[in-house]
Amino acid sequence: MFTGLIEEIGIIEAVNRSKKSARITIKAGKVLEGMKLGDSISTNGVCLTVTCFSHNSFVVDLMAETMRSSNFDKLISGAKVNLERALRADNRLGGHMVSGHTDSIGTIKNFKEEDNAVWLTIAATAETLKYVVHKGSIAIDGVSLTVAYVDEEVFKVSIIPHTKENTTLLYKKVNDEVNLECDVVGKYVEKLLVYRDKVSTKKIIDFKFLSENGF
Repeated sequence: MFTGLIEEIGIIEAVNRSKKSARITIKAGKVLEGMKLGDSISTNGVCLTVTCFSHNSFVVDLMAETMRSSNFDKLISGAKVNLERALRADNRLGGHMVSGHTDSIGTIKNFKEEDNAVWLTIAATAETLKYVVHKGSIAIDGVSLTVAYVDEEVFKVSIIPHTKENTTLLYKKVNDEVNLECDVVGKYVEKLLVYRDKVSTKKIIDFKFLSENGF
C-alpha cells in the first residue's frame, strides 16, 4: 500500500523486453535506503517487486498483465518515473490509500497555467470516470491528487509547485499516456451494492413458493 506522495524521480537505465513481459533497471537514490529483496516500489503508480539491486539502481520484472494495464510498454531508457516505497504503519498518511494496481490508462489532453499552478486535463474511459468524484482522490502515475473537475469525457487536477518540482507530471506532453488508479472505496461500494441486488432478486424455489404460485 502507498500514499501517492512521491519520494523521488528515478531514471530508466535499461529495458529488456520479451514477447509480452519486460525487465527494467531503474536508477534511484532515496528509495534504495534500507531496501531488501522482495520490497514493493510504486513505479509510475504500479506496485512492482524488487528482484535485485545495487548501490544506485534496482531491477523489477513486468509480467504480461502489468504491460497490458499500464503505460510501461512505452518506457524507454532515459525516461523519468515517479518512485515511492511502500507505506510504513508508523507514517503519517499525507495522500490517500493507493494500492499500486492501476485501473486504466488516461491520455493528457491539455496543460493550462493559472498563477502558481498548472491545470492538467486527462481523458479517460467511461468505465474509469464513473469512479472519479469531484473533490475526491485519484492517483496519476502514482501521484495522489484531488479531482477539481470531472465530466463524461475528462477530469482535471491542479498541480501545485511542489508537485511540479518533485514528480514527472509536467515532463509529459499532450497525448502522452498516464497510469490511473481511482480511489478503491468507490469500487468496493459498487461491488457490495451489485451483490446485494443479486441476492435480493434471487428466488428460492421451495414448496411455499410453488404453493403461492398455483402449483
